[in-house]
Amino acid sequence: MELRQLRYFVTVAEELHFGRAAERLHIVQPAVSQQIRRLERSLGVTLFSRTTRSVVLTEAGQRFLPEAREVLAAARRAAESVASLRDVRLLRLGTSEGLGDRLEVLLAEFARRAPSASLELVHAPTAERLRRVRDGSLDATIVRGSWPSSGLDFSPLWTDEVMVALPASHPLASSAVVDFASLASLPARLSPPSRNQPLYDLVVSCCREAGFEPVLGPDFTTAQDTLGFGRPHWTVFYRAHANLLPVPGVAFRPLKEPTPRMQTYLATPSDRRVTAEVVALIEAARATEDG
Repeated sequence: MELRQLRYFVTVAEELHFGRAAERLHIVQPAVSQQIRRLERSLGVTLFSRTTRSVVLTEAGQRFLPEAREVLAAARRAAESVASLRDVRLLRLGTSEGLGDRLEVLLAEFARRAPSASLELVHAPTAERLRRVRDGSLDATIVRGSWPSSGLDFSPLWTDEVMVALPASHPLASSAVVDFASLASLPARLSPPSRNQPLYDLVVSCCREAGFEPVLGPDFTTAQDTLGFGRPHWTVFYRAHANLLPVPGVAFRPLKEPTPRMQTYLATPSDRRVTAEVVALIEAARATEDG
């Protein structure tokens, strides 16, 4: 039994969805499923009851969850007990969903540029991460698009191309690049403005630039849930995220006329000095444009 297996188990138990758990952990879904199966084999029990549409804890999973949380908490306490003896600067970084392979490059670059520092990654909704940067419980957070900026500075890091995701069986999926205007008659399933205002605004503005108002379907959940059942729809993914999502039955294609791109920033508190570690983080993040 490994600590990462316990961490994956607790995350899936909290999300009750393997796809969302993988996004929160910044890894691909098959890796989560594989480690959960290994954990179940080592315990000799089934922790989750899975169907194509739902994930629920079994009785064994319900009994195991509080114990797994306690082991993870004990591991954190053990690390914290000796933290003061290390000459290591801890940087608490809020992370955005869908960073995909950019996150791996960022972590490697930061380690190279600031070998005496370590990163603690914190996943939370964007508004909460920005609030925590303001109150000092986070040193910085990665955000996509423009957000209310009172008390914060935003350093541009990189831009991400936004790709369309379609059912692989749809005729548009046979094109290497999809014209935005060709999506006009197909319903779109987007994250609502309450969850991701910048991405929603970007997609709607691109639709209007292409000459149509989007036909909106139900809110986006995950690629397979959104595109795998019922009437065909389309949605969007950042290229860095799509690179790590070989979802069966889903095709990811670049868009043209227009080609949407989203700016990513590092938000830091405007009333506190920018540390050498934050400067190294900004430089490492910008290096992912080439990485």
